Amino acid sequence: MNKETRRVVITGTGVISPVGNDTRTFWDSLKSGYCGIGPLEGFEEYNLPVHVAGRVKDFDPLKFGLSIAEKRRNDLYSQFALAAAKEAVESSGIVSGENVDAERFGVYVGSGIGGINTFITQTKVLFDEGAERISPLFIPMMIPNIAGGNIAIRYKAQGPCLTHVSACATSTNSVGEAYLAIKYGRADVILAGGAEAAITPLAIGGFANSRALTTEEDPSKASLPFDARRGGFVMAEGAAMLMLEEYEHAVARGATILAEVCGYGCTCDAHHYTAPRPDGITAARAIKEALDEAGYKNGENLYVNAHGTGTHLNDSTETKALKIALGESEARRASVSSTKSMTGHMIGATGAAELIASALALRDSIVPPTIGLEQPDPECDLDYTPLCAKKRDLDIAISNSLGFGGHNVCVSLRKAK
Repeated sequence: MNKETRRVVITGTGVISPVGNDTRTFWDSLKSGYCGIGPLEGFEEYNLPVHVAGRVKDFDPLKFGLSIAEKRRNDLYSQFALAAAKEAVESSGIVSGENVDAERFGVYVGSGIGGINTFITQTKVLFDEGAERISPLFIPMMIPNIAGGNIAIRYKAQGPCLTHVSACATSTNSVGEAYLAIKYGRADVILAGGAEAAITPLAIGGFANSRALTTEEDPSKASLPFDARRGGFVMAEGAAMLMLEEYEHAVARGATILAEVCGYGCTCDAHHYTAPRPDGITAARAIKEALDEAGYKNGENLYVNAHGTGTHLNDSTETKALKIALGESEARRASVSSTKSMTGHMIGATGAAELIASALALRDSIVPPTIGLEQPDPECDLDYTPLCAKKRDLDIAISNSLGFGGHNVCVSLRKAK
């Protein structure tokens, strides 16, 4: 077989999120418009200007196969990653050495920030007790690649193991690069995704002082993508993983195929270290690359899971980018939504979570809503699926992620056939 013709499909998923700690609960929450954002509690002594966050609820790592010792040796972001990986691996049915060769099984898991909880704890140890008291586990618990390394160890994945760090675009890059690696024959199976656990006073203070976060006190009005009242994004946490697999390999073992990954676009604004390029041209090119590779044609029913953070610049720029990439009339035909209106912004995990939502939207012919969108911004004038989910027979879906540093990433999916 010509390696350039290898198809790539999704055969397993796993989610830890503010709206559910498994894929089914996550998807049911999104379809129903459930808001997982709540009051930010426990940091009152810091007098933060931020009052809400998207916290993971009722998470017990022991229920996801971690021992007490493993819990102690893993930063929270890595615990989230291992938990999401467990669901993705089990739902896929992949077993290294049995239905996939260990050396053909890879792991591409990233984190935008990594083990910041460990960093903060051990910095305090340095200042209060001295360098000799720093934990010998400090470095392996903090580094952003350790989640992927631990997953590879647990599931005996001896193929490529890479960590992508591109801020809010991290896990979309992970999935896109895994798609390319399988398409061009570097692996047969790759577990791809991201994890984040950065709801700390240090991270919140930094984002808040850069004026990226909302100061809204009402959780139901905090994450308002494309709404004229929007005032910034909501920090969230979690993990999301997708098992990507070469199509014929999946068929040969009788795997259930959720969707096909069929395109990937990746560009850089080269404009500003936090603000998006205002004309949307480079973001549009990433979208168009992903759609062109997928063979998108005008008239197809398209779902766009927008980056949709609820910041003033992002939402207007992304609207421009969609119009440039699709053309005005096709952009207006597309069904768009921001699931961050429900989950908040999961940073390095958000792209993979939103790709799972996109795949499920294709499967079930349901467009999840942008909740809270009651006062549309005149500059954001597409169909953003306000308030309630809607039925639509979809042909193709894309998920956009835009990150600090000017990273623009888009992955396209088609229905499983």
